[in-house]
Amino acid sequence: MSTARNTATQAGIGLGSAIAVAISWSLHKSIIWAAIHGFFGWFYVIYYALTRPGGLSG
Repeated sequence: MSTARNTATQAGIGLGSAIAVAISWSLHKSIIWAAIHGFFGWFYVIYYALTRPGGLSG
């Protein structure tokens, strides 16, 4: 498992980027938007959580 973790880290794939891509794909079904949101990573995840009904504010 550490080999996969090292490979993902070397490729620049972080948890925030993976979550952002998953959220973006589920909403837009677009590879371009998923790539853009993956680039922003945690910023997009936090934005999504703050702007959706039932997000961080309940």
